[in-house]
Amino acid sequence: MSSDSISPSAILRDVFGYGAFRGAQAEIVEHLIADGDALVLMPTGGGKSLCYQIPAIARHRAGKGLAVVVSPLIALMHDQVGALEEAGVHAAFLNSTLTLKDVQRIEREMMSGRLILVYVAPERLTTPRMLGQFDALHARGLLSLFAIDEAHCVSQWGHDFREDYLALDVLHERYPDVPRIALTATADALTRADIVTRLKLTDARVFISSFDRPNIRYRIVEKMDSRRQLLAFLREEHVGDAGIVYCLSRKKVEETAAWLAAEGIPALPYHAGMESGARREHQDRFLRDDGVVMVATIAFGMGIDKPDVRFVAHLDLPKNIESYYQETGRAGRDGLPADAWMAYGLADVVNQRRMIDESPAEETFKRVQRGKLDALLSLAEAHDCRRARLLGYFGEASAPCVAAQNVCDNCLHPPQTWDATEAARKALSCVYRFYQGGGQRFGAMHLIDVLRGKDTDKVTQYGHRRLSTFGIGADLSEAQWRAVLRQLIALGHLRVEGEFNTLELTESARAVLRGEVQLFLRQSAKSSRESRKSRSESRGKTGRARASMSGGEAARFEALKIWRAAIARERNLPVYVVFHDSALAEMAREAPETLAALAQISGVGAKKLEAYGRDILRLLSGER
Repeated sequence: MSSDSISPSAILRDVFGYGAFRGAQAEIVEHLIADGDALVLMPTGGGKSLCYQIPAIARHRAGKGLAVVVSPLIALMHDQVGALEEAGVHAAFLNSTLTLKDVQRIEREMMSGRLILVYVAPERLTTPRMLGQFDALHARGLLSLFAIDEAHCVSQWGHDFREDYLALDVLHERYPDVPRIALTATADALTRADIVTRLKLTDARVFISSFDRPNIRYRIVEKMDSRRQLLAFLREEHVGDAGIVYCLSRKKVEETAAWLAAEGIPALPYHAGMESGARREHQDRFLRDDGVVMVATIAFGMGIDKPDVRFVAHLDLPKNIESYYQETGRAGRDGLPADAWMAYGLADVVNQRRMIDESPAEETFKRVQRGKLDALLSLAEAHDCRRARLLGYFGEASAPCVAAQNVCDNCLHPPQTWDATEAARKALSCVYRFYQGGGQRFGAMHLIDVLRGKDTDKVTQYGHRRLSTFGIGADLSEAQWRAVLRQLIALGHLRVEGEFNTLELTESARAVLRGEVQLFLRQSAKSSRESRKSRSESRGKTGRARASMSGGEAARFEALKIWRAAIARERNLPVYVVFHDSALAEMAREAPETLAALAQISGVGAKKLEAYGRDILRLLSGER
């Protein structure tokens, strides 16, 4: 066997048709070929499969036999085996879809040494029959390597824990000299440590690729009418595109798919409760046909290798950032622009917290899951760059995403914030008054009714018109109060209790009530139609604003434009990415003198305030 025939670069070129490795692929491949163990974290679409397929081919050509790939994903097994066979690599899979005759044929292929890779479900791998066959191959020196895909499934802290994965430590105990590679697209530090411990990969080399997907634009919108918001998103930006819409429940999947189909969108449902034949048919149509929208629970997606998914939309909040990242990563695997869009509201926060609190899990596990949910809520409520926050969760530092192909919503249209300290104190005080008035707890809608001074039957029944907090929040709309309560829950100052989703004060609420904490919250969004209208109108506002400016305002406006142009040139950015004209016009008109005042200007997010705030204040004060 010539050295070139087992060269990783030659295999990459000749078998897979690629001219060069990406990122750490070459290093991972060489390490595995040289008998090393590895833990690989690489984003979806980053080329994880080549990290074990190329070593498997090289080691087989060197006479080292069969590579075993552990995967829980039937769809992925089918796709990868088909692709390998098309490339001239003899591969097979063993799972529940096969007949006994097919299983026996593949087992003969394994034992003959002709098979290069076999994909095996974790529950099958650890059966006495399968381990006996591996023992026989190992005794002949024909067990090449083990690749454990979706390795986060072994961790109880991961987002997709599978008990069958816990038995995979048998591979190290039984075949300590056979190299192993564990791969996943999503694992925080806690999950990574759990993978290493449970799979006995203590001596494994860890490879962590960048988690950034620069071609994906991240957008999270406040739920107003989520169906209509989704329809507007599809009709305005993704006509004829393939995409995935995730819903939390099977019922919502069915209803949303039917509604989209009635609106002329080619949508299909997919969830674990469907008959397997229907699920398979829908999956095949999604993979085969152009422009199909799959409405699904999280039962759909893992192992789907469709490169031209142009969007992933969430109508319900995922459980944690790992789930969100894994699911959104199914968009844009071809590297072309794609959208990750999510509608998020008060009910999402309430439901997710309740599911954690009411689960039968141990308190330690619940505490970790609450922390993971808090991280996702922080991403959803963020005023600054979503991409930087997402990457930061996985331990990767990042500047704001202005250099990405698709800029996140907060960087493109910085959210307006407001000093909601007094509003928060009113809401928390009202919850406290409920306790005093009989020790009872109530839900968000009743709290809003009391704050806004609405005479409902429930208000009358409990005598809440007599509370000192009745009507003290009449200056805010119901939508604004929902936004305030959502963010107070997300920040941990309120928590949701019991089957009726009642609100309870937390320890941190005391500091807010005493006025020791200042809260700047996102302003409640307008309806999507109003938001689009305001954005459209804002493009024409600058000229009108300049015409109505006083001499001093106009001078400040021109000075700000000159400063912005210099920043844009320095950072090689379009000027509007630095600040929109409307933001500069408002700065010139209001002439804020403090950072807190500047933060109230539309278009000034937390990151821009930190980066540019003091320079702007100096400029507005007349300094150069």
